[in-house]
Amino acid sequence: MANRHLLRTIAMQCLYEWDFSGQNQKKIQSVIEHNTKEFAPGISDFDFVKKLVAGVIKNQEKIDALIEKHAPEWPLNQITTVDRNILRLGIFELKFDNDVPPKVAINEAIELGKAYGGPSSGKFINGVLGTIYRKMIEKGDVKEEK
Repeated sequence: MANRHLLRTIAMQCLYEWDFSGQNQKKIQSVIEHNTKEFAPGISDFDFVKKLVAGVIKNQEKIDALIEKHAPEWPLNQITTVDRNILRLGIFELKFDNDVPPKVAINEAIELGKAYGGPSSGKFINGVLGTIYRKMIEKGDVKEEK
């Protein structure tokens, strides 16, 4: 597993735990430290995990509004905790983090959904993120990748 993919997986696990336990921001740092030591003992630089988790939490209201807008049949509280946090992570990378190409952000989120979500998670995540990406192209926020 490539380092960035592993670190995204850890970020998703941290966000899941944060969301599941009531979104306690005071505990998020200890959650990150625990999960990185537990699931990536050979990696010493966890700045990427911290950046992803902090970015999602900082932009949560905007991210959740995008989920509600682009998945109107699924109220946020009815989306599984795993899928909800994979979407949050994917939307953060797609809309708020310019370090990752949009198609990489979408593909990584789909792969997380396939690995950790339910049978239709990958398709659901692809649908939501694909719609957001197309809207970004239409608005001129991003150029379409070939």
